[in-house]
Amino acid sequence: MKKRIVRIKDIAEKAQTSKGTVDRVLHNRGRVADDVRERILSIIKELNYEPNFIAQSLKSQRTYNLAVLIPDPDADSYWEAPKIGLEKAEKELRQYGVYISLFIFNSHEEQSFIAKAREVSKEHPDGLLIAPVFYKEALPFFEEWASLNIPYVLFNTQIEHVNPLCYIGQDSYRSGSLAAKILSFGLQSPGTVLVAHVNEDISNSAHLITKEAGFRDYFESDKHDSKFKIISKEINFPDGETLDDQLDAILTEEPQLKAIYVTNSKAFEVASYLEKKALKHIKLVGYDLLTPNLNYLEKEIINFLINQNPLGQGYWGIHQLANFLVFKKDIQPIKFLPLDIITKENLDYYLDPQ
Repeated sequence: MKKRIVRIKDIAEKAQTSKGTVDRVLHNRGRVADDVRERILSIIKELNYEPNFIAQSLKSQRTYNLAVLIPDPDADSYWEAPKIGLEKAEKELRQYGVYISLFIFNSHEEQSFIAKAREVSKEHPDGLLIAPVFYKEALPFFEEWASLNIPYVLFNTQIEHVNPLCYIGQDSYRSGSLAAKILSFGLQSPGTVLVAHVNEDISNSAHLITKEAGFRDYFESDKHDSKFKIISKEINFPDGETLDDQLDAILTEEPQLKAIYVTNSKAFEVASYLEKKALKHIKLVGYDLLTPNLNYLEKEIINFLINQNPLGQGYWGIHQLANFLVFKKDIQPIKFLPLDIITKENLDYYLDPQ
C-alpha cells in the first residue's frame, strides 16, 4: 500500500486540538498543557510523523550564506572540478535560499590561506566548505569557527583531532594501499619503487603523508617479502633546478627503479620525463583526470589513474551543509567517495560532462 503523508492537520484532529498547538509542541515553543503535550507527542510517534523541511524552507524564504575556502583553479587546474561541483550544487539548492561566496587562496602560499580564512571569520557565514591543504595554518581557524558556531565541512584532506560536520573525499590510507596493489601486479623482479610528492610541502600535507603510509604498509607486508625498496622524495621546482634534474639524480642513485607512485594530480610531470628519456619499463600511477594526465594515460606512459572525484567532493560538500542547515538531517561524520581505477580502456566512461 502507498504510504500516506502525515500532516500537522491529521495530528491535530486525532489529538482533538488546534494546528497551532501541534506546531508549538513540534517546535518546543509557547505554553502547552502537559497532558496535551504528551498526547500530541504520543500521536506523532504513533503516526511516524516526519516534518517536511523542504516545504518549510520554501515557505520561510530564509537565505543561507555558505562560504567556500578553496585553492585557486587558475594556479592549479585540479581545483576547477571541485569548483564546478559546488556551483552545480548551489544551482540546485538556490530555490531553498542557499547562496555561496568563494574565498580563493593560492595553494602555494600559506599567508594567502590565512588572509582568506580571516575574511571567512569576518563574514560569519551560516556554514563553510573548506579544503584545508595547509594543515598547520588551518588548525587555529577550526577552533575559531567552532567558537563562532560555524559548521564546516572538510573536503579533499581529512584531518584528525578536529570536529567538522563532515569529511568528503577518499580514504587516503586505502588510496595509498590501492596504488601499491596496482603497481605490484606489474612488477616481476625486485627493484626500487619511488613515492613522489610533486610540488608539495609534505610536512604540511596530512593526506599525502597518510597516502604514503598506506602505500608503504602494503609493500612492506609479509606477502612481498621485502623484495622492493621503497623510497620517498619531495620533487619541487626551486630556482635553477628542474624536475628532470631531480629525476636524473634519483635514477643515478637508484638504477633499479621499477615504478613511481605520484601522490597527487601531477603525474603528467613525471610522465613527460619518462617519455623524453624513453623509460618504458618504469610503471607510473597517479591521480585525477586532468587533461595532461589523460593524454599520457592514452599513450600508456601513465599506466593507471585513481580518480578522486573532485567534482563530487565539491558537490556533496555543499549538499551536506544544506542537509544540515536547511533540511535538518542528521549528517554522518564521514562520506568516503569510491576509489575508481582508470585505464585507457575504461576512460571514456568517466568523461561524461554531466
